[in-house]
Amino acid sequence: MQKSKWKLPAVMLGPFLLLILLFFFLPVLLIAVLAFTNMDSAMRWEFHGLENFRKMIADPNIGLILKNTAVYVGFTLLINVFFGFFLALFTTYFIQRESLGLFFRTVWMLPRISPPVVYVLLWLWFFDPSEYGILNSFRSLFGLPPEPWLNAGPMPAVIVANGLIGASFGMIIFSSAIKSIPKERFFAADVDGASHWSVIKDIIFPAIRWPFMFVTIWQFLSLLTSYEYILLLTDGGPLYGSEVLALYSYHKAFQHFEFGYGSAVSLILVIIAVVCSLLLWRFFGMKRMMGSAKIE
Repeated sequence: MQKSKWKLPAVMLGPFLLLILLFFFLPVLLIAVLAFTNMDSAMRWEFHGLENFRKMIADPNIGLILKNTAVYVGFTLLINVFFGFFLALFTTYFIQRESLGLFFRTVWMLPRISPPVVYVLLWLWFFDPSEYGILNSFRSLFGLPPEPWLNAGPMPAVIVANGLIGASFGMIIFSSAIKSIPKERFFAADVDGASHWSVIKDIIFPAIRWPFMFVTIWQFLSLLTSYEYILLLTDGGPLYGSEVLALYSYHKAFQHFEFGYGSAVSLILVIIAVVCSLLLWRFFGMKRMMGSAKIE
């Protein structure tokens, strides 16, 4: 009887667990092994112990890269989560016409379904240092000279470009969560004369705690390990001004062919991701949200 209880779950979950093992756990295991080797472009390696980690500590650029990673992930996460929440509120609560809200969300989703190269090309045009760039065109209206925006402030440019496209994910999740709240609660709040702030604070926000936690953790992990928009926009420059750990690992492994050192950087990234995920779970009170309701 006990064995038959697990047959259906094993059949249903087996293929997905196998995919997770092949494409998530095994790559992490491979990275952990390579991090302790001196593997290079010759694809030969010897066990190197902690040499890659000593090299990382002595790396003169690692401090700036860690700072860039914290700034990039922190500020972009704020845009992704809170601006996404604002967009969801705007298109589902403040805009009562469903067709208009759907149109707005669809338009905002267009950059996400576009190829990253096309999206970044638009931002390169926006920040173009010549007089033909969009920002510099506005400056020319006031008689101001062109500015090399990406050289002067690469990290703010990366944060804005990634934050705005990332907000679309939170917008969709939060919109679905808000639309699932029973309409009777809003009708009752309207009858009682509740303000918009009271409705958001006492009805909407408590009802979307799970989606809020999911979007925050998901976007945090995504930002910590993604680098494609930074690679296309600034390539980590100038002078490591927008280099983050994920991009640094890519550069070391696939441009300098230091696969062992690149794996060591990736392993540190995995450890940071696991530790921060556990802290975020604790911060959001995952046990409390999963626990059964207590009726006094």
